[in-house]
Amino acid sequence: MDLTQNAAEGGLDTEAVARWMAAHVPGFEGPLSARKFDVGQSNPTYRLDAGSGAYVLRRKPPGTLLKSAHAVDREFVVQRALAGTDVPVPRMLALCEDATVIGSVFYVMEHVTGRNIVDPSMPRESPEGRAAIMAEMSRVLAAIHDVDPAATGLSDFGPPGNYYERQLTRWTKQYRACETEPLPAMEALIDWLGGSLPADDGQRTLVHGDYRIDNMLFAMEGPACRAVLDWELSTLGHPFADLAGVIMQWQLPTGAEGRGLAGVDREQAGLPGDAEFVESYCRRRGLPGIDGFGFYVAFAFFRMAAILQGVKKRALDGNAANPEKALKLGAYVPQFAALGLEARHAYG
Repeated sequence: MDLTQNAAEGGLDTEAVARWMAAHVPGFEGPLSARKFDVGQSNPTYRLDAGSGAYVLRRKPPGTLLKSAHAVDREFVVQRALAGTDVPVPRMLALCEDATVIGSVFYVMEHVTGRNIVDPSMPRESPEGRAAIMAEMSRVLAAIHDVDPAATGLSDFGPPGNYYERQLTRWTKQYRACETEPLPAMEALIDWLGGSLPADDGQRTLVHGDYRIDNMLFAMEGPACRAVLDWELSTLGHPFADLAGVIMQWQLPTGAEGRGLAGVDREQAGLPGDAEFVESYCRRRGLPGIDGFGFYVAFAFFRMAAILQGVKKRALDGNAANPEKALKLGAYVPQFAALGLEARHAYG
């Protein structure tokens, strides 16, 4: 199916993409067709089918965007740097920084065949299968944080200084730029985080920024991770942000929208409890444990609330990849703020 459309209408000009790939992707041969994936609210993603095989294209969305948002160029850089490490990523093929080609910056990578698990309760898996996949999720997260930035050319991938102070400033600014109504819980959470920043403990690692099971591809059989996807928010920072993001996600309702584990009997299902997963991660990285973990989980809820507020604003402005879904996600902002306040004292 050829989805050639006017870029201004939210489609993809496959003729322009084919011309560009012929000049920049070795071995490329047309004809080219495209199919937009119905996933992701930030950067529109397409499967490309050509005479030379299958590819994936990620682009910035059209329209006016917040500064530093939708950083597909950073996605390309970090995944290219991770080639050959213990972190599974697709092979990067080419980056187009000329927005005039299709109306926005984009990159092309190899297409990786694998299972995308949207629901972490994994209803179709056996308890043993669930346990193995969660163990792999812990292993890959530790591998990301064990990457040597200097050896991979990522030493300057993030600014120095206190990561959480920097992130709190950034996401508060992003939230203010997208604010559509006053939310007292969000204001209270921002104030508490600002007054509770942990001291810098010297840990500075690669951080994925949105590490969760639905941003991974697993082998068609077995628990092996084939690729970690969606590196838009990656930077050099503090590793507990990724770990807390996993725990934060699990507090949400089950199903395709919440993508959490709330109410699930995890022990019976073969799924790790929050403390068990944190312990397995610490064991893999040789850490004795984590003090004050409630701050990190509260911060994860705050940041996700700010992200979802941006999703809602893009839907209202007509720039969302999936407007209907974006509005549904944006409606969760008050809930995330409230859960952030609850998390402050729930994890010690």
